[in-house]
Amino acid sequence: MSSSSQPLVRARCERCLRPAQYCLCALIPSIVCETRLLIVQHPSEQGHALNTARLLALGLPRAELLVAESLADHPQWIAVLQDPAWRTELLFPGPDVPLLSVQRQDARPRRLVLLDGTWRKARKLMHLNPLLQALPRVSLPDSLRSRYRLRKVPQPGALSSIEAGVEALRILEPALPVDQLLAPFDALIEAQIKAMGPALYARNYPAS
Repeated sequence: MSSSSQPLVRARCERCLRPAQYCLCALIPSIVCETRLLIVQHPSEQGHALNTARLLALGLPRAELLVAESLADHPQWIAVLQDPAWRTELLFPGPDVPLLSVQRQDARPRRLVLLDGTWRKARKLMHLNPLLQALPRVSLPDSLRSRYRLRKVPQPGALSSIEAGVEALRILEPALPVDQLLAPFDALIEAQIKAMGPALYARNYPAS
């Protein structure tokens, strides 16, 4: 095969993993929060063009992104999530799941676990990991509305991973400038809509 027939490989930013010409790093803030976040990402989401979990982790120095289907392959995280010195909770909605709140009577440092993937994949992560099932669960108000205009919302209150992280921190640490975390997310959405073209976007995502 001649060099002229070789498929073109677009250069990518090694940090945000976006094509180099669409790098979002200049928009990603660095916000230090007291709350520790662990984002467990389903492996099939890792190469997704709209990888909002990665944007969230990059903007929070105290957040970790773990790409895994089974925590059994990561014993160090099993130990971390079972550490009684921390107040560790799973942000995942469900019947009778209490709303996330500050609860100042518990002085332990706080860790919040988020699951990144479609609802089907997130439920699979729960099914495969008894440790996740055992964690106390908290939820966000279902009155929240996503600005993720490239996704048909599966249920009221459904948010992207970055939006869920932002809203959680807005509750737990209201003084933080968490809206800055959404700047690369908004730019990502606008770029995808522009690439699709207004007609195709309107056909696929009609206004409700």
